[in-house]
Amino acid sequence: MHRTLQQIDAVNPKVNAIVALRDRDELMAEAEAADQAKTRGPLHGVPIAVKDLANVAGIRSTQGSTLLRDFIPDQDDLFVARLRAAGALIIGKTNTPEFGIGSHTFNWVYGATANPYAPDRSCGGSSGGAAVALATGMLMLADGSDMMGSLRNPAGWCNVYGFRPTWGLVPGQPRGDLFLHPISTAGPMARSPQDLAILLDVMAGPDHRQPLSAGRSGSAGMSPLPHPRPMRIGWLGDWGGAYPMEPGILDTCKSTLDVLSDLGHSVEEISPPFAADRIWDSWTTLRSFALTASLKLFASQPDKLKAAAQWELERGRVLSGQEIQSASDLRSDWQRAAAELFARFDVVLMPTAQCWPFDIKQGHPTKINDRPMDSYHRWMEVATPVSLIGLPCVAVPAGFGAAGLPIGVQMMSAHGRDRELLALAEQYHQVTQWPQRKPPTGLVDPI
Repeated sequence: MHRTLQQIDAVNPKVNAIVALRDRDELMAEAEAADQAKTRGPLHGVPIAVKDLANVAGIRSTQGSTLLRDFIPDQDDLFVARLRAAGALIIGKTNTPEFGIGSHTFNWVYGATANPYAPDRSCGGSSGGAAVALATGMLMLADGSDMMGSLRNPAGWCNVYGFRPTWGLVPGQPRGDLFLHPISTAGPMARSPQDLAILLDVMAGPDHRQPLSAGRSGSAGMSPLPHPRPMRIGWLGDWGGAYPMEPGILDTCKSTLDVLSDLGHSVEEISPPFAADRIWDSWTTLRSFALTASLKLFASQPDKLKAAAQWELERGRVLSGQEIQSASDLRSDWQRAAAELFARFDVVLMPTAQCWPFDIKQGHPTKINDRPMDSYHRWMEVATPVSLIGLPCVAVPAGFGAAGLPIGVQMMSAHGRDRELLALAEQYHQVTQWPQRKPPTGLVDPI
């Protein structure tokens, strides 16, 4: 705990990743008590800051919104309670955009979180605070959440790992609707896939109040990870040109293919298995539908919401039942096509983002190369094939571009192959060691 707080003191003023930090004396007292206590679980004594979309009892939980600036919950969210039960010491929160909307971490409560490799650039989002805290050694483990790349994009831009598990493996909150909106999930972030597996074992598991939760009951869990068998790996890149990519993204990401080939895996470039525009049409409808449901409590005060949230509310309010059904039909079509894809390939790869980290003062990219972005999130379209049907996906570091900025690769697989995917990522990590080889430029080296 002492080392953690030292690192936060040294680094956090430069990046603004940790927010709502608890009183130092209280934290040291909890750490001293943990030293004397019987081990409670795999996270015993580990300091963790929780992403500020989740409720933590006794800690200000704002979701990055001025509407919740003074909200202090009296109960932990489900996965937070699991962290505590496993022995974690909750020290505060990690920064996030307002209500987690938009893949750039800034809000009107705490401000912006800077990229540790270039403090004038975005760190991504919405799990940007978590990724930066990991990259700079302020945390050893962190939770993230992912609707549209929210832990994959910041992992890629901060040279760490993020894992979006098969939907339902980590159950959400047992409140509100439990059936209509399966597009978002919580997941672990870390500086190695083995650490992802340790944290996932704590976060995952069924919840009897949620019939669609798919956690393991009484199984061996994810950790320790096995040695992976030789796999058939497909490279989708820019989805046959459907996704514009800034110069250098594809070249940097393709370097991972050589690593995987040298490890004994079969790697080949493949054609898009489904039309990108059909995925996008389905995704934008179902996302607006889901976000409108989650934002309905604040719909009477739209002027206090960021522009992206207002846009989602306006779209979601006018959706007809038939439009939602048509979007779900498209999602089902993509699921069937993906099943055929993963009958031929064990893992498929794409970049974690379509551009390099952009100016921290910019709300979002308005164009990539010469192609205009027609929404606040079109530049993250590369995340939607995974998100739409809840595939497991691990974001792994791919290295650095010509300007010294990081980018990552999405490794995705079929539903339920989470442990195989993490095992492949760990094998890759053992020979690349990107988070350990490349500490953040200009900042205090990680612990």
